[in-house]
Amino acid sequence: MQFDLPEDIVKILGILEHSGYESYVAGGAVRDMLMGRIPHDYDIATSARPEQIKKLFSKTIDTGIKHGTVTVVYNKTGYEITAFRRDGKYNDGRHPEKVEYVTDVRSDVKRRDFTMNAIMFSPKRGIVDLFGGRGDISNKIIRCVGNPENRFREDALRMLRAVRFCAQLGFRIDFRVEKAIKKCAALIKKVSNERILEELNKILLSDNPDYIRKLHEYNLLKYIIPQLDVCFGEPQRNKYHIYDVGEHIMHAVKYTPNDYIIRWATLMHDIGKPCCSSTDQNGIIHFYGHHRESKRIAIDVLHRLRMDNDSIKSISILVDNHDVRVDQTRQAVKRTMARTGAELFEKLMEIQKADNKAKNPVYYPEKEKRINAVYEIYRQILAEDQPYLVSHLVVNGTDLIKIGYRPGREIGDVLKKLTDEVIINPKLNNREYLLRRAKEMRGRK
Repeated sequence: MQFDLPEDIVKILGILEHSGYESYVAGGAVRDMLMGRIPHDYDIATSARPEQIKKLFSKTIDTGIKHGTVTVVYNKTGYEITAFRRDGKYNDGRHPEKVEYVTDVRSDVKRRDFTMNAIMFSPKRGIVDLFGGRGDISNKIIRCVGNPENRFREDALRMLRAVRFCAQLGFRIDFRVEKAIKKCAALIKKVSNERILEELNKILLSDNPDYIRKLHEYNLLKYIIPQLDVCFGEPQRNKYHIYDVGEHIMHAVKYTPNDYIIRWATLMHDIGKPCCSSTDQNGIIHFYGHHRESKRIAIDVLHRLRMDNDSIKSISILVDNHDVRVDQTRQAVKRTMARTGAELFEKLMEIQKADNKAKNPVYYPEKEKRINAVYEIYRQILAEDQPYLVSHLVVNGTDLIKIGYRPGREIGDVLKKLTDEVIINPKLNNREYLLRRAKEMRGRK
């Protein structure tokens, strides 16, 4: 079998081979090509050592020189080339204490994570598949190269990667791999939060975002997001729900569009419920104030995972407002838009649809009808450029100072009151009226 490789890759392989070094496209790129997918990048494995690689190419970067990887810049594009190696004992759950360079491809392939990622391809030698990776791809199964426990003790992130590949590719995980993950789950604590976040993002942005559930099933979630883990099994005994909190969240996430902020906000939207559960005299369970607790937990979790501040802010706003019932009036829609902003309001409607779809289906048609009506009003507000924020007013703080207000909190309070009037009647957003009203408010003090 031959593959249509990019010209740059063919030339890089040719340079290495011409110099006497066995060289292959390795790992995920070969897996993707075998599946008929276009690889996002191409990693190269070679019998050349790092110092030999650097001599063959005019521009290189020592991106992972300690572990045998050199980035070769070819036609202004970077390509990672890694020397064949056999790893020694791992001391930190990720990096081997000692790297031993080898010249045979079998020794290199033995250190890789999964059989589907341990396939090599060379235009000269064809496919090298020493561990049955092609068969596992055909059977849609994820197996480890060698002993699963050994692979996970070398790099605990591989347990999370197994679930991620499962979500992205629609594969199942071999029972021996599942057993090893459950046994080694606590090792995930050794992995940096940045690496964990990257894998969680890939699961959430896959076609199966609800596979986050598997992290709970494999005992991983309690070490990654314990507040979410305890949601599984938390009952919701009322007429609107048919799942426990965890399952409700998973179904809601599954119903969302593929959007980073929406999916994270949906994953977090009910995470505070176990802290807010109460049962009334009729045995009905309530979660009063759970939106505030969910927001607090979400901010804490996402900061710990090292998510960027802008995303955390957007997600927290959506979590805080996810349960707000927006009435089918322009005033109600604009007041909610004032809290979220236009872009987040649209995302909020998507979250509310998914949230309600993951509840008792008897009530969904009515909920969907209201949300669709609210969304139509939102579109009209945007189309007519109606004001709903303080910044939309035709007067500002400087104007209020000119009529006698002192700089400070009072100005903000007055502008907010003026905005409330304009939300009700957009025609009042004219300078003469607003300044007159501001003077009246000042005169009442």
